[in-house]
Amino acid sequence: MPCYRCGARQTDPVRGASPWQRGVRNESQVLICPDCQRLHDLDLDSCATCGSTALICRLGEIECRGCGAVRQARAPKGFEEQGAYVGSGAPPGLSAEVEAALNRVLGRAWPPG
Repeated sequence: MPCYRCGARQTDPVRGASPWQRGVRNESQVLICPDCQRLHDLDLDSCATCGSTALICRLGEIECRGCGAVRQARAPKGFEEQGAYVGSGAPPGLSAEVEAALNRVLGRAWPPG
């Protein structure tokens, strides 16, 4: 996954912790490269409880690393009923396409009925 601001690709890490940072923007997990981290306005989502931008998104939940608050991720506008998993970064309809492909490969009837 590239940096959401500049598009730089992450390279193989050197020993130790990665200098790349994770964040949440528009209800989806994003990566921020070390150069873009120096910018003051990263336009990241913030915690409604404590205001921290140290958020992570996983399995449809957004967790604040600052205070520990957890909430359900909301679907971005226009994505509510189009089949994308919230917070996955997947384009709308991708989950339905993947399910249909799996059903074809596994020989299951599609659409389910």
